[in-house]
Amino acid sequence: MLIFTRRLSSLASPTEEILFTLHLTAEERTRSRYCFQSPTYQPLSLQLPRGTILQDGDFLQTESAELIQIKAKPEPVITITAGDPLLLLKAAYHLGNRHVTLEIHPHYLRLTPEPILETMLEKFGVTISREIAPFSPEVGAYHHD
Repeated sequence: MLIFTRRLSSLASPTEEILFTLHLTAEERTRSRYCFQSPTYQPLSLQLPRGTILQDGDFLQTESAELIQIKAKPEPVITITAGDPLLLLKAAYHLGNRHVTLEIHPHYLRLTPEPILETMLEKFGVTISREIAPFSPEVGAYHHD
């Protein structure tokens, strides 16, 4: 079993060998203790410091320096866009007021599908698209590495 205990946001040397890429959903990237089956069918375990939130592109390392890369796995999401930036800001405000896990970009917002929230957002006049896409929500103002 491979046991990963260290998160790296970048590699010291770009020539380091990466065993494989592990695709995880946004929720799976918040788990600091978890067991997975690797793409090579070898069991692997995450034993990271509590509160670790993995980001798309992070690397995980074992005590013996073996590396894997983390990628955001495409998952069901809704993407909100608007012709008027103020509408997008209004939507972000109301979603934040409800403590919704939210991915924020200059031209869109992305969240996990939720029919009640979709109904609220439609009333603002934003465009809602259901997609399967990588989801990388904000980690929060008080999060630190």
